[in-house]
Amino acid sequence: MRAMIMDALAEALEVREVEAPSAPTGGVVVEVHATGLCKSDWHAWVGHDDVALPHVPGHELAGVIVEVGAGVQRWSVGDRVTVPFVMGCGACEWCLGGNAQVCPDQQQPGFTQWGSFAEHVALRAADTNVVRIPDDVSFEAAAALGCRFATAYRALTSRAGVKAGEWITVVGAGGVGLSAVMIGAALGARVIAVDRTPAALDAARRLGAEHTLVADGSDIAAAVHELTEGGSHVSVDAVGSSQTARDAALSLRRRGRHVQIGLLPTADGETPMPMARVIAWELDLLGSHGMAAVDYPEMLSLIESGALRPQELIERIVGLDEAAELLPRMDSASPAGMTMIDPRR
Repeated sequence: MRAMIMDALAEALEVREVEAPSAPTGGVVVEVHATGLCKSDWHAWVGHDDVALPHVPGHELAGVIVEVGAGVQRWSVGDRVTVPFVMGCGACEWCLGGNAQVCPDQQQPGFTQWGSFAEHVALRAADTNVVRIPDDVSFEAAAALGCRFATAYRALTSRAGVKAGEWITVVGAGGVGLSAVMIGAALGARVIAVDRTPAALDAARRLGAEHTLVADGSDIAAAVHELTEGGSHVSVDAVGSSQTARDAALSLRRRGRHVQIGLLPTADGETPMPMARVIAWELDLLGSHGMAAVDYPEMLSLIESGALRPQELIERIVGLDEAAELLPRMDSASPAGMTMIDPRR
């Protein structure tokens, strides 16, 4: 199969022929029809994640099952499927309790194993992790769910418990941030989007943001407090830096809820937060690490109904060769939406 190969950290990627995977016991092989280019893939490429080289990145995917391993009960060749970026073992207390996204024995395509920037990808514990795609949901829309959209959905619904009429501040209007904007607006919340680029803020307004703020070094938290007369009920850091996490948390009103979605890679693994404010105002700090397959049906029903439209987040579709050139530039690029890859191109 053709695949995008990472032979060394932070060096040029090469698209070349490699051996295709076989279905593991309990797992399947999927022919990839769409896979998202995500900032998390850049983190792996630059060395923020511990990956074994040579490596194939890619963790947001959708496609068709082409091989089924021994012991699989629910799936057949030809099924249209997607998968969360965290694949649980299917046997531990967290998986059995419906929280495979925090499985201690989890696997992640594109990180702990070869991923989806290839014509085929192997997925383990298929009966626990694989999700059927409804016929009227495109492969591109389904691939968008694997990381950014599903993470934003669970962050706002299950973690922060957003209610209609509440204010939400979303810092960062890339793929996951725009997902949060769309989902927040669909939930009836009043959304403020923050980003450094006009194109991203234009996209946020189209997707339901009531207000937009340019991250130009000004006091974002103060601007949010003025707009909302006291601060947001919920804040989301969809970038993942000390500054954006701080801005998001400080934009909250008393007893507000902050959800951290953007990864926060630091040399010592720790990130400063305004804990004096957290204590005095009784703020909640929440993490969100994807969404388990068992939670997909509710989200998919909203997509089928048209209430949520992940396909509107897709900015462009490219092949593997172009994607290999785009990935190293993701730290400096500011796309107003998601880039999807079709490895068959």
